[in-house]
Amino acid sequence: MTKARTNADNVAGDISAVTAGTGLSGGGNSGAITVSVDTAVVATTSNSLTMSSKTLSSPVLVAGEERMVFTGTAATGTINIDLLTANTHFYNVNATGNQTINLRGSASTSLNTIVATNDTITAVVLIQNGGTAYYPTAFQIDGASVTPKWQGGNAPSSGNTNSIDAYVFTVMKSGSATYTVLASQTKFA
Repeated sequence: MTKARTNADNVAGDISAVTAGTGLSGGGNSGAITVSVDTAVVATTSNSLTMSSKTLSSPVLVAGEERMVFTGTAATGTINIDLLTANTHFYNVNATGNQTINLRGSASTSLNTIVATNDTITAVVLIQNGGTAYYPTAFQIDGASVTPKWQGGNAPSSGNTNSIDAYVFTVMKSGSATYTVLASQTKFA
């Protein structure tokens, strides 16, 4: 049986640069790592890989994790969710007003640019509420209004007091700046 790698393992020590059209393998004492790509892959010394293509065929991830942003601010007004930074953003100070959620790649990169047609991306926005509850009243992608299809058929008409409301947005791109968005609100208290 092969031992699963941990973050402490030196992945970069087992991996060397790969040229276009070749496979990547290595493993040292923990088993083989195999990635087939059609573009160049460069191993770094920070236990990560940099690829010029974002497509992997049939990858198996062990102990995968995602980045999360704790904003340290209250949700109010238009809040920009930069998905190149992280897919989960937690506004972990009690909200002070209703919000417009704007999904984008970053301040300088549109979501339309980073998501290909026929692809999907999911964002999670966590809003902390105190004794007065607030909620998103509008939704945008790259600053343009989009009407999500809400779970249960109705957009939320309020937030939940003394709780964290999780808003999940699954964005399906069917053409340039053309999206279907599935959305839900879940209370955690």
